Amino acid sequence: MRLDVLAALTLYCFVGSITPGPNNLMLLASGVKFGVRRSLPHLFGVVFGFAFMVAVVGLGLDALFVRYPLLLPAMRYLGAAYMVWLAIKIALAPPPEAAGGGGKPLSFIAAVMFQWVNPKGWIIALGALTTYSVFADYTRSVIVVTAIYAIVCAPCCAFWVASGSSLSAALASPRVSRAFNLTMAALLVGSIAVALAEE
Repeated sequence: MRLDVLAALTLYCFVGSITPGPNNLMLLASGVKFGVRRSLPHLFGVVFGFAFMVAVVGLGLDALFVRYPLLLPAMRYLGAAYMVWLAIKIALAPPPEAAGGGGKPLSFIAAVMFQWVNPKGWIIALGALTTYSVFADYTRSVIVVTAIYAIVCAPCCAFWVASGSSLSAALASPRVSRAFNLTMAALLVGSIAVALAEE
């Protein structure tokens, strides 16, 4: 892959990984409620799960969607319903202090599985694979796209978790916490709508 293409791919991955979306909003909320250390399995699950999805789709799963064209839309809408449920949980969550460490952050496996129903993830993954893969050397291109995503995604996810953790003291007030939770829930639902609209 040429250096200019690699630079463009890295920028694409950065923009896709740092901008608000279901993963980042959930990582922010996890950082607020559970802190950085307890959110690490969630963070690593996002990074590994998304890179794994890019690799699997790039190396052949797309043929399954060609054969069964209703499968991908069904997954996206099931994913959207799941994210609405998560948004409701975020909206109703108590302040970090009141939560008293209760509840559990999203596990590594749950975060990995979540990537398969994340509409924004599908759009970004398919966009990268179709735009930056060199068909003369397709397998190597898929490996490069996957590796760049993993490298770029990790610090972007860490930024969102750390941002949430740094906000936890300010959100100890029930009034501020409720406003924050409602805003995060609304943004999560909004990110779903935007992703589905781009299908």
